[in-house]
Amino acid sequence: MTLNAALSPQEKLSVDRMVNIHNTKNNAVNGRIATQALGKDDFLQLLLAQLSHQDPTSPMENTEFIAQMAQFSSLEQMTNMSNEFAKLSEKLMLSEAMGALGKTVELNVGDTAITGTVESVTRGSQPEVMVNGSMYSMDYIRKIYSE
Repeated sequence: MTLNAALSPQEKLSVDRMVNIHNTKNNAVNGRIATQALGKDDFLQLLLAQLSHQDPTSPMENTEFIAQMAQFSSLEQMTNMSNEFAKLSEKLMLSEAMGALGKTVELNVGDTAITGTVESVTRGSQPEVMVNGSMYSMDYIRKIYSE
């Protein structure tokens, strides 16, 4: 008896979706996403801890405090810019998906190449296209042909 260990393109797509859903749900633990970088909330907590535990006989210099507040302000502005760039990226992805509507595309799903016409598009942070009756992430599109 031989077992077929290869997945069909539809099965690969289904597995990818389940993994992405699982990862998205489990990334946020207690409302916080684990990262290697300190965020603005972490920076503010460190600053408050430093102020509340400083030596009363040798308090923090005003210039040090002002420099740290300037760093905090810069961090906040960079975080806001990053969020706005993420929104812009989402809009560009949606625009690209909408531009593919009605066009012939070539998709690479694992080792399989699929060719078909984009029948519909979903909105959201990760737009998907419907080709040959199945939904695919925009990441699978390798070529878009002009009509």
